[in-house]
Amino acid sequence: MKYCFLFPGQGSQYPGMAKDLWEKLPAVRDLFAKAADASGTDAQKLLFDSTAEELKATDKTQIAITIANLAASAALKAAGIAPRGCAGFSLGEYAALCEAGVVSLHDVFPIVKLRGMLMEKAARSLDADSGAPGMAAVLGLPTDKVASAMESLAGAGVFLANQNSPTQVVVSGTATGLAKAEKVFKETGAKRFVRLSVSGPFHSPLLSDARRAFDEALAGYTFADPKVPVYSNVTGAAIRSGEEARRLCGEQVMSPVRWVSVEQSLFADGFDRFFETGPGTVLTGLMKALSPQAVCLPAGTADAIEKAARAG
Repeated sequence: MKYCFLFPGQGSQYPGMAKDLWEKLPAVRDLFAKAADASGTDAQKLLFDSTAEELKATDKTQIAITIANLAASAALKAAGIAPRGCAGFSLGEYAALCEAGVVSLHDVFPIVKLRGMLMEKAARSLDADSGAPGMAAVLGLPTDKVASAMESLAGAGVFLANQNSPTQVVVSGTATGLAKAEKVFKETGAKRFVRLSVSGPFHSPLLSDARRAFDEALAGYTFADPKVPVYSNVTGAAIRSGEEARRLCGEQVMSPVRWVSVEQSLFADGFDRFFETGPGTVLTGLMKALSPQAVCLPAGTADAIEKAARAG
């Protein structure tokens, strides 16, 4: 078997995530201690005591999910499952970069904490009387109809943010833009238009200020060449060097997440067993949507990891 860890991103968070792993495994407790030290954040309080609304704030979500993702990775490896490659959805890409040895465990937490702060600040600057900006999933439209709808929304403050599956995309926009988009997509035949539990219009030109500041900050961190293949949201392909990874991290703030392309690259490179390494089952569903025969196992809780280990 050629194992691949898939790390989820924002929207997968929930209060108490990774608590069962923390209670069970010394390696996870050690991870929490290192995360707290590196980020200046009380990791246990953040993950275990925050409300759903508090975890929705980007500056909190990004470090919380990264901790939960890496806790699941530590638990999988303790169960004897190690990856030969990895990828992460949006924010999840930072756990993947850490797993692949591109970014150190000490650096990944301040990096995602800063990323979250910059993105939250940029998002809040876009608040208006009409409401806050955000993101929404568009379900049930083929690619050509999505493209047609987006053409009609040009200049409306709405942008294609994620390509999740052949019939699911995510758009980012201002409050006014998302309201227009909901009307247009439903008229075009979308089955659903679902607002997401995030606090900003991520992966869109609306975050240009955050991208510039993040690029500057990344210059102060070390990015090593990958020890195992790690795949980029921006290109859909394996990252070849540390310097490429650094550049793509900056671009990713504004670039659409090409998750279908990532999945296609993973299949082409021979990966045949996938583990959703962190909270939720979103990536498992997306993998099945593209390839129903794919084997993707949830691995974000102690029970799920035990089942995944038995499955092999």
